[in-house]
Amino acid sequence: MELKISSRSQDGCAVVAVRGEIDLYTAPQLQSGLVDALEDGARRLVVDMSRVEFCDSTGMSVLLSVMKRARAADGDLELVAPKPAVRKILEVTGLDAVFTVQDSTDALPETAGSSATP
Repeated sequence: MELKISSRSQDGCAVVAVRGEIDLYTAPQLQSGLVDALEDGARRLVVDMSRVEFCDSTGMSVLLSVMKRARAADGDLELVAPKPAVRKILEVTGLDAVFTVQDSTDALPETAGSSATP
């Protein structure tokens, strides 16, 4: 399954919507999308996980490394609305205590200026 990433940003906050499966093959695409948002000036990354069906340890590693990079620049990375399978991985690995995890897409900030990558 392919991975689709779209982002929109405003006032230092980027909402990155991810759809598909995050695994060994698609994790570099996720890393690129998140790092691009940071390099475009976002300090706060909000990752909409509501349409992610699967995320393996490679994907978790990417999220963790980008979160560390954001925090090093006085920013942060939050996960929003992970599906039960993804939430289970967060809980089993203890990463639910490391990431800020919002249960619902209601937590997504309203932003303008959208860009999408296939």
